[in-house]
Amino acid sequence: MRNNDVTSITAERISIPVPAGGAVAGTLRLPDGAPLAAVVIHPATAVAERLYTGFSEYLAENGFAVLTYDYRGTGASGSPKANRQLRMRDWMNQDVPATSAWMRDRFPDLPHLAVGHSLGAHAMALNNGLEDLRGFVGVASHAGVTRAIEDRKERFRVGLILSFLGPLTGRLLGAVPGRKLGLGEDMPGAAMLEWSGWSKKPNYFFDDPSMDAARRTAQVKTDALVIGFTDDLWATPGQINAVFTHLVNASVERRTYSPADAGIPAIGHMGFFRRSSREKLWPEVLTWLTEKAGLSPQ
Repeated sequence: MRNNDVTSITAERISIPVPAGGAVAGTLRLPDGAPLAAVVIHPATAVAERLYTGFSEYLAENGFAVLTYDYRGTGASGSPKANRQLRMRDWMNQDVPATSAWMRDRFPDLPHLAVGHSLGAHAMALNNGLEDLRGFVGVASHAGVTRAIEDRKERFRVGLILSFLGPLTGRLLGAVPGRKLGLGEDMPGAAMLEWSGWSKKPNYFFDDPSMDAARRTAQVKTDALVIGFTDDLWATPGQINAVFTHLVNASVERRTYSPADAGIPAIGHMGFFRRSSREKLWPEVLTWLTEKAGLSPQ
């Protein structure tokens, strides 16, 4: 399906209501001509929609209708303080299904797929947003256990933020200044407090009985491609496996790439979605999505 002649795309700003309350703001990108399949890109925690612009444009250039968005209380989807009560589970259990349902309603006759970055793939591993999905890609998605971070400096930095600075500001202000703390976007206080609690548990949210994670992951039957990177200090192979080995009834393919594979100096936790990964890494995912959509490569 790689069509190098397809270069013209359109972008439409949208608002998607969430049944639990509020709405998410996003962008729908469409190819020049009728789309052949539909993809939702579910973002990572505190990561702005703009990170996914290049990759979504790339998919649209290759015939996909692509939706990107910000979770409620982040980016363009409302202020963190106004959404201070939102937890990470609310993004996974409410925002992800709402955006997936919107995409199905908009394109009822197309094959549907998804890409989840970190938290976005957690949501799908927990059986959210999978209705009528042909497959999903999990990018740098891991159990965020602080003590499992192997690099000592990074473990100290993350521990300081998740165990002290983040919860403190979340309780005092109702929101966490993610930009100042080096976490990305500002985020609701309740989301930080939940993240902080999970980060201290040996098995992350699998050790939170209220998440019912073991049962939910075992219900997933959708094919998944799970990719990680050798220089990602957070999503190490062990921490990725700590989530995706629970998908016992799904076909899960795992791939690990190095910066050398991509021909770039670094990838880390965010670099897959930067344009520097376009030549080497994006075609690998495009091929997988194309095959799962039942489309013929061009």
